[in-house]
Amino acid sequence: MTARLRETYKNDVFKALQEKFGYKNPMEVPKLVKVTINMGLGEAKENAKILDSAVKELAVISGQRPVKTKARKSIANFKVREGMPVGCKVTLRGDNMYEFVDKFFNISLPRVRDFKGVSKNSFDGRGNYSMGIKEQLIFPEIRYDEVESIKGMNIVFTTTAKTDEEAAALLSLLGMPFEK
Repeated sequence: MTARLRETYKNDVFKALQEKFGYKNPMEVPKLVKVTINMGLGEAKENAKILDSAVKELAVISGQRPVKTKARKSIANFKVREGMPVGCKVTLRGDNMYEFVDKFFNISLPRVRDFKGVSKNSFDGRGNYSMGIKEQLIFPEIRYDEVESIKGMNIVFTTTAKTDEEAAALLSLLGMPFEK
């Protein structure tokens, strides 16, 4: 699966982007650099089990061991102290990244209820795309019976594209289902 996506990028996507934007140098053609998946868990301060289950689920989804994130500052209103674990994240590169992207675009996103496509307005102005998922149940690896609580996540696609238009073209050629 990964080799197929990588070959598709090398042949079809690379040539299509080079023709569309008229790049002279092949190094100018945008690439997908990394995918970062982040789960912020505000409830983790009261219940440490939630953080452990989130780490397990994120490991199953991504195929890589996540890192627990800690609070940088103490915030009295939220009852959070500096250094307290508040979430987990994983950064995917290389084959793991392409495997996740293929599975996410073709299997997981179509499982979202009333899915009409992802928004084109979530680019940051520098060619990176970020989106939020409301529940982890859209991933086929997650068993509904074993889920303690529904958790959302943020997914960021980091590219080498200079503009949002180039990044949108790259992601759509890789298979991201943008809304019409």
